[in-house]
Amino acid sequence: MMLSATQVVPMTVDRDGVIRVGETRVRLATVIFAFNEGCTPEDIVSQYPTLRLADVYAVIAYYLNDKAEIDDYIATRKKIATTLRHELEATSDYQQFRERLLARRQTQLHQPNVSGEDVSETE
Repeated sequence: MMLSATQVVPMTVDRDGVIRVGETRVRLATVIFAFNEGCTPEDIVSQYPTLRLADVYAVIAYYLNDKAEIDDYIATRKKIATTLRHELEATSDYQQFRERLLARRQTQLHQPNVSGEDVSETE
């Protein structure tokens, strides 16, 4: 019997350039962040049940072998997300929507609570 030493890393790239783990919608950055926060592969699969344990181990092994490359990818994705968020926040539609949400929140905070639930701010 001959064993093959070649194994494909279970990652796919979506149309927006986001790397996903296996055939799931879970982002590579999500798995790596959890791992760097101290989660085990088992913890990660528990949090994201669509993931396969073997895929999480394979992705983490790939990350540990090519840490700089993956860290650069994650940093680039964060920059893209920040840029998009700033562009969105600058639009008048966003500003109007935000003002409506804040007004609704103020109204809810000042209405009598008939359900008995605590609606006060916890901060």
